[in-house]
Amino acid sequence: MQRLHQKIALITGAARGIGAAIAKAFVDQGATVIVTDIDHQLGSAFAASLGARARYLPLDVRDETAWRSVMAEVLQSYGVLHVLVNNAGITGFERGVVAHDPENASLQDWRAVLATNLDGVFLGCKYAIQTMRKASQSAKLRGSIINISSRSGLVGIPAAAAYAASKAAVRNHTKSVALYCAEQGLAIRCNSIHPAAILTPMWEPMLGQGDDRAARMHDLVRECPMQRFGLPEEVAALAVLLASDEAAYMNGTELNIDGGMLAGSVLRPVPKS
Repeated sequence: MQRLHQKIALITGAARGIGAAIAKAFVDQGATVIVTDIDHQLGSAFAASLGARARYLPLDVRDETAWRSVMAEVLQSYGVLHVLVNNAGITGFERGVVAHDPENASLQDWRAVLATNLDGVFLGCKYAIQTMRKASQSAKLRGSIINISSRSGLVGIPAAAAYAASKAAVRNHTKSVALYCAEQGLAIRCNSIHPAAILTPMWEPMLGQGDDRAARMHDLVRECPMQRFGLPEEVAALAVLLASDEAAYMNGTELNIDGGMLAGSVLRPVPKS
């Protein structure tokens, strides 16, 4: 039997990258998947490509009203939600290079990153708990909330302070959600995944398509003991595990997938002269 047989899963930011890989893996493992994103054209086309067990719903994770609407639609259509993957996130560099260091970052840019990466996760967890609680009143439910954090949530990133702070907060909020659900007697687990150097479209502006692409790729992963980028499908494999009943005793934990970068100190900061 497929590992996610008959489970209903909602994934945010699922039109491409890690979110898309998780959506595909979930469908392959028997789940019905609600793909959500703010890129409606890409999201609807991707959901259609996954077949009959996938559909697209628009969702801006920063919008509480949108969360209420989406969860109401999930309950109306399926009567239950088994899995939520809070994947939607931004780095703050989507529109070009701007200052995101602790000294020069603007409050507006700081808040923009936290609105998606942290507020979006807070709202997702909030409404997933409420939705799963409603469903559990009429049927036995084993719920799983999976928050996509980052290696940047475990270490400092001087040039991306808002991103690092947001992902650190996601890590900690995951544990609060896990403990809260346990205190409430709810069979809802909450865990986080911490990827690093995963080859997604986010890296394309830095890699380019020129003859030096391979050299750029090598340079960008020189800190990684495995000397390569990770693949979205490798992150998706962890999400499948956490979504499945195989992980029924995993709660409030964090899974690192970084090619060994957090195994030890590789590089030391070099002060500017």
